[in-house]
Formats: sequence, structure tokens, C-alpha cells
Amino acid sequence: MAAVTPDDHKAIETVFDAAQARTSAPLMGVAAEASSDYAAAPLSATLVVALLAPWPLLLLTRISAERIFAVQLAVALAGLALFSFAGLRVKLTPRSARRSIAHRAALVQFAMRGGEHAPGRNAVLIYVSLAERYARVVAGDEAARHITAQQWQGLVDGLTSDMAKGDLKTAMGAAAGRAADMLAPHFPPTGETAPKGARFHLA
Repeated sequence: MAAVTPDDHKAIETVFDAAQARTSAPLMGVAAEASSDYAAAPLSATLVVALLAPWPLLLLTRISAERIFAVQLAVALAGLALFSFAGLRVKLTPRSARRSIAHRAALVQFAMRGGEHAPGRNAVLIYVSLAERYARVVAGDEAARHITAQQWQGLVDGLTSDMAKGDLKTAMGAAAGRAADMLAPHFPPTGETAPKGARFHLA
């Protein structure tokens, strides 16, 4: 999926503002290029391979120490060059690990945006991570009490289906509208100014 353009960002913010006007529950959206740089595991693997590379040469050949050192250096540099591509690092990370990382990132964003401290404990964050093609809704206690996990999952399923079409602007806009539809009966608008954090962010 393509990165979010400035025009897309503005359009999604407008949709979130419109959705926020329909409910008093703080409604937030975050889109991340990736939930992690996924550098630790590949770099560790490169280091291990580079450290092990000399041993077969030492045990099975009569290559000079200088050449063995050169091979070790070449292995390290090749690994670093290979894993400099973020997309490759993501693909080489197991799917379960990617989902776990994205899940934690969603919770961090919810806390960073003030969701945990919303007065009504009813804030809702719609989080997507493009590299992992991951979506999640994080809901405050009151929002979670009134709306079932199955309803939230339905929103997420619709969001991921829309994301698969490659149009994040439409996907996030539709998700914001669905969230407002679910929240409005329980948390109707009060006429007050929308909470400061109730908008769309790029992470």
C-alpha cells in the first residue's frame, strides 16, 4: 500500500472530524508506515553468521588467516547490505511476531494520544500499520463495555478488506464512520468542542 500523501492526510482528518461530531467519545486514527524497524533480529543473525563463518575455513582448509578475516568481513557486510531493506526485514519476521509488535504499537499510540485518560474512559483508537497490513481498534473501558468485541472485530475486518484494495483514505474514512455509528447511541454528541486528540495522525 502506498504511503499517505499530504492530501490523503488532510482528507482523512476531515472524515475523522466529521465522525467525531457525531459522538462525544474521543475518536482517533493513527497510520504507521511500520510498527517497528525490525532491525534487531536480522542484525543479530548477521552477527552470528559472521562470527561462525571462519570456523569451517579454519577446520577444513589451509586458507591464511588474512583471507579468513576477509571472508568474515565480506559475510558481515553482505548481511548488513541485505538487511538494509526495510521491506525485506519485515517479510523475514514471522507473521506472529509482526502481529505482536503491531499490537503493542497500537496500545502505545492509544496511551500517547491520551486515550487512557479520556474523562469518560470511552476513547477509541483506529490503528493501522501499512508494512504489516495490520489493523486494530483499541477502546477505553466504557467504550468496550457498551460495544462487543465482535462488533469491533467487524469494523477491523471491514477496514483490512478496504486496505487490501490499496486506498487507505477510503478505508480509514469508512472505519471512522462505522466507529461513530457504533459509539453515537451510547455516547451522543454533547455540543461541546471535539477533544483535541480526536483526529488522524501519522506515526
